[in-house]
Amino acid sequence: MLSEQSVPVVEATLPAVGASLNTITEAFYRRLFEERPELLRDLFNRTNQATGTQRQALAGAVAAFATLLVERPAERPDAILSRIAHKHVSLGITADQYPLVGRHLMGAVGEVLGEAVTPEVAAAWEEVYWLMANALIAAEARLYAGAGVAEGDVWRPMEVTARTREADDAVSLVLRRTDGLPTRPFLPGQYVGVRVQLPDGARQIRQYSLSAAPDRKTWRITVKRETGAEGAVPDGEVSTWLHDNARVGDVLDVSLPAGDLALPDGDSPLVLASAGIGITPVLGMLDHLARTSSRRPVTVIHAARSPRHHAHREEQAELVGRLPGAELHLWYEQDAHEAAHPAARTGRADLAHLTPDPASTAYLCGPLPFMRAVRGQLLAKGLHPSAVHYEVFGPDLWQSR
Repeated sequence: MLSEQSVPVVEATLPAVGASLNTITEAFYRRLFEERPELLRDLFNRTNQATGTQRQALAGAVAAFATLLVERPAERPDAILSRIAHKHVSLGITADQYPLVGRHLMGAVGEVLGEAVTPEVAAAWEEVYWLMANALIAAEARLYAGAGVAEGDVWRPMEVTARTREADDAVSLVLRRTDGLPTRPFLPGQYVGVRVQLPDGARQIRQYSLSAAPDRKTWRITVKRETGAEGAVPDGEVSTWLHDNARVGDVLDVSLPAGDLALPDGDSPLVLASAGIGITPVLGMLDHLARTSSRRPVTVIHAARSPRHHAHREEQAELVGRLPGAELHLWYEQDAHEAAHPAARTGRADLAHLTPDPASTAYLCGPLPFMRAVRGQLLAKGLHPSAVHYEVFGPDLWQSR
């Protein structure tokens, strides 16, 4: 909660700061990387930095947090911070990194806003930062303690035991511990970080959902080869490296599981909606439901460019077939007939003909436009906003739009 003296200052300056946040976060990252260039090389996603999506996500999170402090001070910021805390844990972020971030963020505020940043304004916004930072530090400490590891100690060597092509642009990698011990438990829907050394010496990290149930003796991730849009965006550095280099017998650096999009136990109805490679956390959920002989009503929705780009297509249909309360609905932008499935339709996902139980809990994963459209249709069909959860691959831009 903001102090009494800071509330009116933040409230008065929030419009000006909010309007400049993208410029502020751009200056923040520039200042940070000038002092610590190794952070861009070995921690931050270089592609997201190049496209600007990381600074947009940071700006959105700061704006949402500050707005919450002044407009709804009694409301806990868990929804804003949980996703960030889980991502930080998958990267091995530690509490001693927050002062560095705070120093450069406040420096960027002064650089962009100039004389408007009086000592009173600077003190109020520094308070905002440290309320957010301390809440994240506490949340991350709980996650590390729950995993039984020291702060930041998340990386483990994992051996690739199988590699399978799952679609034209996706392969799955099965991983096991190199010490022969069982893999750690996780919740259906969670992800791990994978760290690889690239040809230029950089050690880049990406997160990949665990695409099989948690009660197996191994982990499985499914990696889509990311390609840039007509040269405007760089090809995915880590996904390209994994497609070209990861083979059976290789050892990868893999983080402990993290992620707040996790399927809870229970018998309430579910909606599992995905598009493209967003199928991966949903597949882990379906595998878990099938292996536990669940009888929950489950509406499964998936959209893809074509059946050839539908990763785990046959496996998804098989898992749905094992669940007596499940139904599958498929949409393909082209060549729907190749799916040879009665649920396949041509076009973009449209829920007009579906009647999900309004008491359903929904989990969405895919491109942001897909999730926005599906969420809107689910709310129109009576689902409560608090029952619709989502996962974004990459920076979370939902808060920034």
